[in-house]
Amino acid sequence: MKKDFTAIYCFVDDFIKSLASNFSTITSRKSKPGISNYLSISEVLTIIIGYYDSCCDCFKHYYQQVIMRYHRIDFKLVSYANFTKLIGRNMPYLVLLLHHLLIKCTGLSFVDATSIAVCKNYRINSHKVFKGIAARSKTTKGWFFGLKLHLIIDPEGNLIKVCFSSGNKDDRKGLRSMISGIYGKVFGDRGYISTGLFEHLYAKGIQLVTRVKKNMKNMLMPITDKIMLLKRALIETVIGKLKFLEKLEHSRHRSVKNAFSHMLSCLINYQLQENKPSIKSLLPTENLDMQN
Repeated sequence: MKKDFTAIYCFVDDFIKSLASNFSTITSRKSKPGISNYLSISEVLTIIIGYYDSCCDCFKHYYQQVIMRYHRIDFKLVSYANFTKLIGRNMPYLVLLLHHLLIKCTGLSFVDATSIAVCKNYRINSHKVFKGIAARSKTTKGWFFGLKLHLIIDPEGNLIKVCFSSGNKDDRKGLRSMISGIYGKVFGDRGYISTGLFEHLYAKGIQLVTRVKKNMKNMLMPITDKIMLLKRALIETVIGKLKFLEKLEHSRHRSVKNAFSHMLSCLINYQLQENKPSIKSLLPTENLDMQN
């Protein structure tokens, strides 16, 4: 899909029209007449999603210097202060749009989780926006205060499952909450090692494949599984692309709704991309069938 404003708008508008009969049950409250008469839902979502294709690091700069300067004839624009109010009001549509874009499991998946810091460490005690939602936790890079993003992707880099949680939630619990519709083999890191989790997933037709820890007995593993564990770096690449190129993580949020709206828009923008990080099959199909 060609990701310009026209293509994004057409895709979003077609999706919104398909939900037209459910609009009254989706929106939590009515928009103010002075604002709703300008930008439609499709236009608001298009502007938010399009931000992640721009070179701007600040959404305010993007709206005031790009949208209001070069797209004034395309939209009946409102002020930046009024537009920020529209972002949070349209968050339910972003949730539904992302759910619509998630693909079905193909029997081969990769799972991982990453931290999303919502503020700098020296501001933890004074931070109030995510109070009661975010939590302090530790990763291999150090302590942080924020959320966790749990992902399951396929070998082509497409998102299958997405889940947000507090920063101190165990990765294994995050995987348990995302197994609906998953089958086949799921490759993860050592953080997912758990006998109880393995047995729980195996009973549901899911085989969790991880490397063993140094203090564990070495187990025989098919060569294809060993190769796919080496290719687990794919999901690390996807996470790195989301956090550093798609601007998923920053510490300037002033509203919980707007923060989740931006994170959802980032995931939607990634899912709409044509050239995602991916891997190719390393063995012929016949050999894979023989190993299984």
